Amino acid sequence: MFVLKKRNLIIITAFFLTAVTFVLCFAALAKTEVIAAKSGVKIVLDAGHGGIDGGVKGINTGVTESDINLSVVKKLETYLVSAGISVVLTRSSDAGLYGVASSTLKRRDMLKRKEIIEKAAPTMVVSVHMNYYPNSMRRGGQVFFRENNEKSKALALSLQKSLNGLYKDVKDYTPLTGDYYILNCTDYPSVIAECGFLSNPQDETLLITEEFQSELAYSLFTGIIGYLTENSIAYF
Repeated sequence: MFVLKKRNLIIITAFFLTAVTFVLCFAALAKTEVIAAKSGVKIVLDAGHGGIDGGVKGINTGVTESDINLSVVKKLETYLVSAGISVVLTRSSDAGLYGVASSTLKRRDMLKRKEIIEKAAPTMVVSVHMNYYPNSMRRGGQVFFRENNEKSKALALSLQKSLNGLYKDVKDYTPLTGDYYILNCTDYPSVIAECGFLSNPQDETLLITEEFQSELAYSLFTGIIGYLTENSIAYF
């Protein structure tokens, strides 16, 4: 006669519960991806700058903005894809989008971003940047949106709220209108998220770390989910 000892029974039970949990989580994730695909939610993530256009540099370390932008975008992409949301990146490497470097590289770079956005026909566009200001005391995240575009404004408000909660002991910002190409080149809801000031030593110290970049990406993720929820856009 086979008799289970108490210790063995506990191990078997724990294994069974773990297996059930894994199956349920996998099923939930699969359902999320199917429903998100049906809903058509698609987000273009734009890592600002790239190639020989490095953007601004850190005040102490000289870290290049374009590198941080891309790192944050890739982390944000992971969060979004895990939630079953389709993501398109304007750039996925250190290279610029301008082709051969010449005097017109910036224009060609921006036109390529527009082309990618229009081809994707996304639910929204989030362009990730790092900020710089002559007064090195300024800190925190600042979001910009296109004037007279209510959907862009709503997205900016949601992202700004998340960024304000990320930076401790820093004044809360309100999103601002901005006359920038990436905001004006299409009619899809678009924002620029200036995620911190590389001109500020405290912000720079945080922004160069993988840990804070992950926190920053998650903050943007919660802002995006907040916008989708508040505007009744199904994503799960």
